[in-house]
Amino acid sequence: MKIEILGTGCPKCKKLFDNAVEAVSAAGIQADVAKVTDINQIMNAGVMITPAIAVDGEVKSAGKVLSVEDIKKIISK
Repeated sequence: MKIEILGTGCPKCKKLFDNAVEAVSAAGIQADVAKVTDINQIMNAGVMITPAIAVDGEVKSAGKVLSVEDIKKIISK
Protein backbone atom coordinates (compact mmCIF):
# COMPACT_ATOMS: atom_id res chain seq x y z
CA MET A 1 0.00 0.00 0.00
CA LYS A 2 1.23 3.48 -0.85
CA ILE A 3 -0.04 6.44 1.13
CA GLU A 4 0.77 9.92 -0.13
CA ILE A 5 0.32 13.18 1.73
CA LEU A 6 -0.15 15.95 -0.78
CA GLY A 7 0.76 19.43 0.41
CA THR A 8 3.38 22.13 0.19
CA GLY A 9 4.79 21.59 3.67
CA CYS A 10 2.49 23.70 5.82
CA PRO A 11 1.91 22.75 9.49
CA LYS A 12 -1.39 21.02 8.58
CA CYS A 13 0.40 18.94 5.95
CA LYS A 14 3.04 17.91 8.47
CA LYS A 15 0.36 16.97 11.01
CA LEU A 16 -1.49 14.84 8.44
CA PHE A 17 1.78 13.08 7.58
CA ASP A 18 2.47 12.37 11.27
CA ASN A 19 -1.09 11.09 11.74
CA ALA A 20 -0.74 8.81 8.70
CA VAL A 21 2.52 7.34 10.00
CA GLU A 22 0.91 6.74 13.40
CA ALA A 23 -2.19 5.17 11.82
CA VAL A 24 -0.12 2.75 9.74
CA SER A 25 1.84 1.75 12.82
CA ALA A 26 -1.28 1.35 14.98
CA ALA A 27 -3.10 -0.67 12.33
CA GLY A 28 -0.13 -2.97 11.81
CA ILE A 29 -0.31 -2.52 8.04
CA GLN A 30 2.63 -2.57 5.64
CA ALA A 31 2.57 0.75 3.81
CA ASP A 32 4.90 3.37 2.41
CA VAL A 33 4.00 6.87 3.58
CA ALA A 34 5.39 9.61 1.37
CA LYS A 35 5.12 13.38 1.07
CA VAL A 36 4.26 14.95 -2.27
CA THR A 37 5.22 18.62 -2.24
CA ASP A 38 5.48 19.37 -5.97
CA ILE A 39 2.58 21.65 -6.84
CA ASN A 40 2.26 20.19 -10.34
CA GLN A 41 1.92 16.65 -8.99
CA ILE A 42 -0.63 17.85 -6.46
CA MET A 43 -2.68 19.57 -9.16
CA ASN A 44 -2.40 16.56 -11.49
CA ALA A 45 -3.97 14.47 -8.72
CA GLY A 46 -6.96 16.81 -8.86
CA VAL A 47 -6.28 18.36 -5.45
CA MET A 48 -7.12 22.03 -5.16
CA ILE A 49 -7.09 22.31 -1.35
CA THR A 50 -4.30 20.89 0.80
CA PRO A 51 -3.52 18.91 2.76
CA ALA A 52 -4.79 15.80 1.01
CA ILE A 53 -4.26 12.09 1.47
CA ALA A 54 -4.16 9.53 -1.34
CA VAL A 55 -4.09 5.77 -0.97
CA ASP A 56 -2.69 3.81 -3.93
CA GLY A 57 -3.18 6.87 -6.15
CA GLU A 58 -6.78 7.57 -5.14
CA VAL A 59 -7.43 10.81 -3.24
CA LYS A 60 -9.41 9.96 -0.11
CA SER A 61 -9.59 13.39 1.55
CA ALA A 62 -8.61 16.97 0.80
CA GLY A 63 -8.66 20.21 2.72
CA LYS A 64 -8.58 18.81 6.25
CA VAL A 65 -6.34 17.06 8.72
CA LEU A 66 -7.74 13.60 9.33
CA SER A 67 -7.33 12.05 12.76
CA VAL A 68 -5.34 8.87 13.29
CA GLU A 69 -8.63 6.99 13.71
CA ASP A 70 -10.04 8.39 10.44
CA ILE A 71 -6.92 7.34 8.56
CA LYS A 72 -7.04 3.86 10.11
CA LYS A 73 -10.60 3.46 8.80
CA ILE A 74 -9.48 4.43 5.28
CA ILE A 75 -6.46 2.14 5.15
CA SER A 76 -8.19 -0.83 6.78
CA LYS A 77 -10.74 -1.18 3.95
